[in-house]
Amino acid sequence: MTERSLPADGASLEAPSAGRGRVSSGFGRYLFKHVSGAAVSLLLVLFSSFFIFRLIAGDPIDQLTKERPVSAEQRAAMRAELGLDRPLWQQFWDYIAGTLTMDLGESFQYRRPIFDLIVERLPATLLLSGTGMVLAVLLGFWIGTRSGWKQGSRFDKGHVATGLVLYSAPTFWLGMIVILIFARYLGLFPVNGMRSPSTPPDFWSQAVDIGHHLVLPVLTYTAVVYAGYLMIMRSSILDELGSDYLTTARAKGLRDDEVRQRHAVPNALLPTVTLVFLALGSVVNGSIVTETVFSWPGLGTLFVNSIFYPDRPVLQALFVLFSSSTILAVLCAEILYWFIDPRIRRS
Repeated sequence: MTERSLPADGASLEAPSAGRGRVSSGFGRYLFKHVSGAAVSLLLVLFSSFFIFRLIAGDPIDQLTKERPVSAEQRAAMRAELGLDRPLWQQFWDYIAGTLTMDLGESFQYRRPIFDLIVERLPATLLLSGTGMVLAVLLGFWIGTRSGWKQGSRFDKGHVATGLVLYSAPTFWLGMIVILIFARYLGLFPVNGMRSPSTPPDFWSQAVDIGHHLVLPVLTYTAVVYAGYLMIMRSSILDELGSDYLTTARAKGLRDDEVRQRHAVPNALLPTVTLVFLALGSVVNGSIVTETVFSWPGLGTLFVNSIFYPDRPVLQALFVLFSSSTILAVLCAEILYWFIDPRIRRS
């Protein structure tokens, strides 16, 4: 009897380690699949940014010599200085190598290193987009939870209708309406830039001034974006309403608010993970129109100004930055899904 039981005990001891090995191997394949997909996407972004902006941006020498008479020798010297006289394949290799080493070249318009321009303007974009995104996510999830829980109520109908109207409104139009009401007629907030020239240089005066300038851009950005989170969260709550575990929770005598907060909301948040990570990815590139309307000195304004110049190296660098931030955010969401969704581990 003892000898017969040993293999069974041994098998039971080896089973957990075998299970852990399968999970580890499965995660390795899952991670490799999504990391390789992200790498391919980044390579496609690099290829497309190099060739697309060469087609639409025209000859850089024409932009640099605009309204200035230059000789053919001078044009040839400028092309050699910018490396435009080299074969296309060599230009492409220099572009790939420079992007991977963060040597993004020099702006045609500003005559400064592009990396310095991005570092200089990135904080303004993160301040505007980050503040607006946090408010939009919190507001959208809060209203979406209650709208889904009270489906068909006056609260639900009113907030869904308002959210859809704001979501469908063009950002530039909504921004101009906000400017007319709160800046022109009421005179409550400034509309241009990030700081007032007359503000004292001390920290608190600068912080209050920046916050004062930030109100209208954040209001516009949040009003346009939050409805997407509202509708996703509302849909997730509606999917959970008929679940058995909610009926069981109510049968235990839990109040309606406790059932919603402790049981329905945590399960409804799972489908919104990708949306939240996409929001994090769009913090870098999600406020281009808002920045342009309010003359906010961020990456969005830099991108628009580079289109009108046109400044090819800046356009290429910002296109890669905007695209890669979204790709990396989606990759992080896919990796997180492995840990929070058991269905993916089982598959």
